[in-house]
Amino acid sequence: MSSKTAVTTLRLTKHHGAGNDFLVLVDRDGSSPIDAELARALCDRRYGVGADGVIRVLAGRNGADLAMELRNADGGAAEMSGNGVRCLAQAAVDAGLVEGPVFTVDTDAGVRIVEYHDGTDAASVDMGAVAIGDESAAGVGEHRALEVDVGNPHLVLRIDDPSTVDVEATGRRLQERYADGLNVEFVTAGPGPHALTLRVFERGVGETLACGTGSVAAAAAMRHWGEVGERVEVHSPGGELVVLFDADRARLSGPVRKVADLVVDPRAVLAAART
Repeated sequence: MSSKTAVTTLRLTKHHGAGNDFLVLVDRDGSSPIDAELARALCDRRYGVGADGVIRVLAGRNGADLAMELRNADGGAAEMSGNGVRCLAQAAVDAGLVEGPVFTVDTDAGVRIVEYHDGTDAASVDMGAVAIGDESAAGVGEHRALEVDVGNPHLVLRIDDPSTVDVEATGRRLQERYADGLNVEFVTAGPGPHALTLRVFERGVGETLACGTGSVAAAAAMRHWGEVGERVEVHSPGGELVVLFDADRARLSGPVRKVADLVVDPRAVLAAART
């Protein structure tokens, strides 16, 4: 959507998955594109509505029932969000776009199979294949670090106590060493067996209360290092997610909650935006 748009009203819903929050626009006919400027203005927590990202739900493509377009809080496009696509599932079923409980969503990381039962507060998504990359020496001292691809890029650091880390400063420093940026996870084992505790720096957002792809990446790294098994409980500041592995594929499950219905004048949001 250009700042010169003639569209006077956007009807959005707001959802979160373990505190990772998104504004969702159902735009099946493709009449209301959202550009970087408007996404930044909407996501601003002081000058706008506030969210980690904006999701646009489009008509299906590539054989999928629906398609997903995602912009992070900085306005940049993102390939995929595990929590975001679960929020999309709730919004799409609520809007009557699909009946559920199982349907497919085309993302920039490929088609994902989503399961959401109408009226519930949980959803799951097949995250596809997880690719383990190289042990990294990206300036992380004594900490083990592993590059992981979940349809978007991650760097997972094994930390004794993630609560002691300056996530914003360290995450930003590390992701800036990669040409296209990446997400950075700070993870330790526990609090129980086959569980891990996570804090995450998301590319284009900063520290978030949870991250779906980050949870999968962290679980995959800890599994690669032999610290967890096929079912992993991921504890983030915003809540708990569960990652299930089947060979190199992962499935993400967890809470999803609708927060609000919103009617927004995009011109007013842009006029009030941070300068």
